[in-house]
Amino acid sequence: MSHRPLVAAAFAVCAAALLSAQTTPGREEVYRFAMVQAAPGRLPDVLALYRQRAPVIVAGGDEPPILIRHSQGDRWDLLAVYPSGSFTEYYSRERVAKREAAANASGVSSAAFAKQLSDLVSWREDVYMTGPPLADVRGYLKDATLAHLEMLQALAGKRDELVKERQMENAFNVARGRPATLIFTREQGAAWDVVTLDAWRDWRQYGELQMIPADVSEAAAKKAGFASADAVGVYMRSLISTHHDTLGPLVK
Repeated sequence: MSHRPLVAAAFAVCAAALLSAQTTPGREEVYRFAMVQAAPGRLPDVLALYRQRAPVIVAGGDEPPILIRHSQGDRWDLLAVYPSGSFTEYYSRERVAKREAAANASGVSSAAFAKQLSDLVSWREDVYMTGPPLADVRGYLKDATLAHLEMLQALAGKRDELVKERQMENAFNVARGRPATLIFTREQGAAWDVVTLDAWRDWRQYGELQMIPADVSEAAAKKAGFASADAVGVYMRSLISTHHDTLGPLVK
């Protein structure tokens, strides 16, 4: 007997729980999204540098970054998502002192690490975002090997509506058995107003989108508030000036 219906039902319950958590106000945390494009031929060195630094980050009292390696899409080679809790917590005197002590004890100070990274990259971009609680993010990514990111810049006056559209699209996807995305919104840094992250067990699960019957997608779209399934992308694009997509494996 196939266990696929049971797995699908459990997946739908988890996706619905995540969707509910993301629409509950007052539960957001700060994350720094650090994108780097390696100098030609230096990506293995960049990856090695991040891996070597992870224990130092943990020793300094911080969470290790979530690493995503580019496969196709935007220009960056590696994205490091640094969970920061809140600005007040992350930049408190005690946290900064502990962070610096761990860095110095490792033999590579924060300044030295920044110099090593700078020597290996040809382009970089940082943006601070608020998003779901870290426990939800870690749980969402636990069994995933593939990530898909959409990075969007809203038209003037359309940011709040864009966030609402992203939530509607989550409801649309959950209603047709796809995962909700994690939604992050800009606080400081680069121009991206909204970043969404969805994660998949593998490329095969990601490709199962093509197997959803048209009538299921149509009903799910209308239930989520869209005019039709074809209108989902059209509405999103009416709210943005720039949209970048990236697919790639999670580095574990």
